[in-house]
Amino acid sequence: MKSKAWYRKQLKRKPVQITRYAVQAVFLLFSLYIGLQFYQFYDHFITNGKTPFVERPSAVEGFLPISALVALKVWLTSGDFDVIHPAGLVLLSFFVGVGILLRKSFCSWICPVGTANELIAWFGRKIFKRNFDMPQWLVWLLTPIKYVLLLLFIGMVLQMDIFSAKSFLVDNYNKVSDVKMLLLFLSISGFTLKFIIVIFILSLFFRNFWCRFLCPYGAFIGLGSILRISKIERNVDTCTNCEMCTKVCPQRLKVHKVEKVTSLSCSACMSCVEACPIKDTLNMTVAKKKVNKWFVPVTFFVLFFIVICVAKMTGHWDTNITYTEWKQLIPEAYYIGH
Repeated sequence: MKSKAWYRKQLKRKPVQITRYAVQAVFLLFSLYIGLQFYQFYDHFITNGKTPFVERPSAVEGFLPISALVALKVWLTSGDFDVIHPAGLVLLSFFVGVGILLRKSFCSWICPVGTANELIAWFGRKIFKRNFDMPQWLVWLLTPIKYVLLLLFIGMVLQMDIFSAKSFLVDNYNKVSDVKMLLLFLSISGFTLKFIIVIFILSLFFRNFWCRFLCPYGAFIGLGSILRISKIERNVDTCTNCEMCTKVCPQRLKVHKVEKVTSLSCSACMSCVEACPIKDTLNMTVAKKKVNKWFVPVTFFVLFFIVICVAKMTGHWDTNITYTEWKQLIPEAYYIGH
């Protein structure tokens, strides 16, 4: 068992990473709480009111990226803000927008799927003593998959005319899309279960397999990094090529080989910056100016909570679907769209 002195040393040496792990744990537990609360909301209607009514958590809409993508198209083209799943639109817009300035901060700080991936990788290291690296040719082969999936989703939404997009948002299928997502996990199919097991096993061996190669949501957020407003920069004159930065990178980027980390996969987790033993050899820069290693997470969360507060105050957070409408829709949710 580690001593208190060891823990104090770790906290002093990498405070950002320890804070990140704590924040990830909080948001993972929050996501589980949201899931439980949403199930209780669903159960109230499916049992015809025999169980207590629990308010539907609007944050569950963060798990509806397709609906939010259609809503984003409608909002940008017509100015009409989605009233069915407004929180989903707020969250998608914020995460994609803030990605321009702060890269994929969402992925490394609060994404529950990303946190689960890192936990699985940790278990892999405990079992096999390490995570494994893929040959570079395989990385090049697999990396485009998430962008192909993203293009398929974006293409599907772009080909919809504005009338069809607006009709989709108010359709019963979209209204119960969160319920259908819940039903997917309550009655999981053999194919879905096998897929999850395969991803779990691959993630044990290869760190963040899902995030690195298959997640279209992360790919969408990462597109903002094309502008290169923020990036990790390496001072080649003071670098000792110890490779500690590369070893700790969750995205397995070869940080020690580049002067500037401009990869769209960089999630601004600051792992490499804290792992570097030489002061000011690795730094985060924003608009070509060096910033403190706390700049990215602090800015992200300040903006995050401001956006949510503004959305709530302006009526752009909670759905306009009424209790009576839920009472009619939820018992029939499984059959809607079939």
